[in-house]
Amino acid sequence: MSQLSQHSRAVSATDRPYAEVIGDPISHSKSPLIHRFWLEKLGIDADYRATHVTPDDLPAFIEQRRADPNWRGCNVTIPHKVAMLDLVADPGGVRDSIGAMNTVVRQEDGSLLGTNTDAAGFYGPIADLDLTGAPVAIVGAGGAARAVLFALARMNVGKVTILNRSPLKGAALLSRFGLKGDALPLDARLPEARLLVNTSALGMEGQPPLDLDLLPLPPEAVVYDIVYAPLHTPLLDAAEARGLETIDGLEMLVGQAAAAFELFFGQPAPRDYDGELRERLLA
Repeated sequence: MSQLSQHSRAVSATDRPYAEVIGDPISHSKSPLIHRFWLEKLGIDADYRATHVTPDDLPAFIEQRRADPNWRGCNVTIPHKVAMLDLVADPGGVRDSIGAMNTVVRQEDGSLLGTNTDAAGFYGPIADLDLTGAPVAIVGAGGAARAVLFALARMNVGKVTILNRSPLKGAALLSRFGLKGDALPLDARLPEARLLVNTSALGMEGQPPLDLDLLPLPPEAVVYDIVYAPLHTPLLDAAEARGLETIDGLEMLVGQAAAAFELFFGQPAPRDYDGELRERLLA
């Protein structure tokens, strides 16, 4: 059975509202657990699941879901966040701001609107951190990096160094968001930074590890890894071994999911249960 036939069967198999997360790969996603937890707490009769969609299948997948009145929308993960810009409407100007979409919402008339909740999800855990004029280092230059840089530009950070396989791609992102700094190869020496953020898939299950020497980081540095599978990445382990403050990927994941949940299901996510939710995610 083809990938698209599987999608079609999934559409016909549901008779209640549902949303989903799409990506390639997708088996690692914890989004279904998060959204189903909130649906259960609120007593909403709906579902949320994970669906594997390849880049070649993405346009046809979107058209199939557009025709399904029970489909509320989807979260979008690697590698579709930029490609989605060409497939759905962009009323909030995401293309010209962040430049990547991680959430698509279906309207009653079948129109699809794209937005980005990653920036808000990333910002939440560091909202109380004063980064004004502080140097920041970013690993990666994909869709997640765009959301992170969008948020950091509004925090008035200092010099930003992007480490990426393609330094030219990193340099283009610095220019896009009006940030001053450097774009270096992935194997370059880490600069001194108040905040280090891994926005890449390195360190994720099934991906190569992220091997960084954290020695240049000062004692007050914060290390933020958006990877959440595994939750305790080698990067965070290395940071904790140095006594540095760390932020794991669940913080951003739950934050961006909460914003998407309200768009999909029309009610705010019940964040009073975050402690219980985290326990389930770690089980």
